Amino acid sequence: MSKSARIIYKPLGLTAGITGGIISSLVFKQIWKRVAGEDEAPEATDRNRGWGEVVAAAALQGAVFAAVKAAVDRAGAAGFNRWYGEWPGDE
Repeated sequence: MSKSARIIYKPLGLTAGITGGIISSLVFKQIWKRVAGEDEAPEATDRNRGWGEVVAAAALQGAVFAAVKAAVDRAGAAGFNRWYGEWPGDE
């Protein structure tokens, strides 16, 4: 990737990452509401929640975050390639 394309992609990639984080949080909250019937997932320090529930919630949240991040990063790279004719990450 050329130096100018790298400079252009940096802020776009950062913006995509922030957007992905926001989207993943919203998606996880909706999934948790449907799965557990609660508005909020348990905190690791919540004394009234069991290990299984806390770890399951964290695993689900991590999986959702990783999937959304991959989708947003891939879409951003494909869009950048369409606009600038270079794939981010190519040396």
